[in-house]
Amino acid sequence: MPTIRLPGLIDPHVHLREPGGTHKEDFESGTRAALAGGITTVLAMPNTQPPLIDSVSLVLAEDAAARHAVCDYGLYLGASGENIYTAKGLAPRCVGLKFYLDATFGPLHLKDLGTLRAHFARWPADRPIACHAEERTLAAVLMCAWLEQRRVHICHVSRRDEIELIRDAKMRGVNVTCEVCPHHLFLSTEDIPFLGAGRSEVRPRLALKNDQAALWANLDVIDCIATDHAPHLPAEKDGPNPPPGFPGLETSLALMLTAVNRGRLALEDVVRRMYDHPLRIFGLPEQPDTWIEVDPDATWTVRGADLHSRSGWTPFEGWTLRGRVERVTLRGREVYRSGAFNVEPGAGRNVAPGTQSTGEIHP
Repeated sequence: MPTIRLPGLIDPHVHLREPGGTHKEDFESGTRAALAGGITTVLAMPNTQPPLIDSVSLVLAEDAAARHAVCDYGLYLGASGENIYTAKGLAPRCVGLKFYLDATFGPLHLKDLGTLRAHFARWPADRPIACHAEERTLAAVLMCAWLEQRRVHICHVSRRDEIELIRDAKMRGVNVTCEVCPHHLFLSTEDIPFLGAGRSEVRPRLALKNDQAALWANLDVIDCIATDHAPHLPAEKDGPNPPPGFPGLETSLALMLTAVNRGRLALEDVVRRMYDHPLRIFGLPEQPDTWIEVDPDATWTVRGADLHSRSGWTPFEGWTLRGRVERVTLRGREVYRSGAFNVEPGAGRNVAPGTQSTGEIHP
């Protein structure tokens, strides 16, 4: 089959580790990995060092992205007890406000209901709120969204009870959307012995087979496929205190195309969840003259050493996938072809509504 043309994809949940963790990834290496995976816009999370909670920290990430990114990008602001009254003023520079209610330490871990409700009440109603919320905290977030009559986006849903709760909330009129990661669709606790204890560490944790089955059974509830690309070096993952997180930018589309080949969903379903819905939910600008060309029949074996992410490993090591990105055109210029890049750092544009960026594409 000849190559097929798809829009440049959007990943609404990535960790690019800049500032503060560039030995793992930075805006250049992470956005190169994105282009190789067919993703032309990434939305980067705020749990960096320092965390993005004020104008000073936001400038650090904005400047780094403007100098290094090779695809388009947006930055989340982190919600904390320190910025209840100041976050609203930063909203035009951000693609959303991120709440961390589970498995997070430091100033971004929200532990009290009062702070949660205060942010819901003050953040601009036309700007997205994204939440890491599991089980009981998910229920709290949905209640706050209902009480404040505003929309909320739930990140990386992984369990049966969570996807069923979101389904019921949608049916009752709660304005909620959600995302699921490919690693929760394709991996479960049964894969931990093969991955190893350190390399299977991820948050939310890998779930049971019946949780995985529930995600597939509720595809109609899932609005977005997001990688939660969270790179760490192999030495860190294999060490005595392995940090949680998987790289995923270069395998997400191929995993979903493999699922299409197996009849689990249609190609149109993939495009809706990796382009149409993220574009709408996060109010992103369309990219003119931007598309990817994919060979849906190409088979390839995943090798961490061959990927462009600085992390250098993958939980899908040795998997044979079907479907591969051949070309990426960004604003009329071919920036990626068959493993080779034709783009310089700084070519990406900031997609936040209140930013100005020329984003010229340099060969």
